[in-house]
Amino acid sequence: MGLLPSTAKTSGRLVLGSQGETQAINFLRKNGLRILARNYRFGRKEIDIIARDKGTICFIEVKTRSSNEFGLPQEAVTAKKIEHLTMLALNYIKRYALFDCDFRFDVVSVLWVKPEKEPVIDYIKDAFVVDERWSV
Repeated sequence: MGLLPSTAKTSGRLVLGSQGETQAINFLRKNGLRILARNYRFGRKEIDIIARDKGTICFIEVKTRSSNEFGLPQEAVTAKKIEHLTMLALNYIKRYALFDCDFRFDVVSVLWVKPEKEPVIDYIKDAFVVDERWSV
């Protein structure tokens, strides 16, 4: 029995997303970041990558697309996603008592138009800043 069309589509997106995260990790490592966690979860929410860039802890969202037909990958980071990432970051900071560290939120955009070629990766440091209502 084959996959239903919607299941196949979802499965394909999951594979593309996982491959995009792997590409992002390789890119970040080449640029001197140390990966601390991949797919950090709290409840049903997740941060794709947590890394250290010298003395700064980076909470990184990876967005992967196979075309820019519906916009650039980084444009898919919504206000709701920012809220989730912020809550997860606060959880991570508290869990590991990282109160004295600097933090930032980054986005890695992976545009993979031709699977047989290398993707175009755009690394956006400080992609967004959280306001004062989010405190440890």
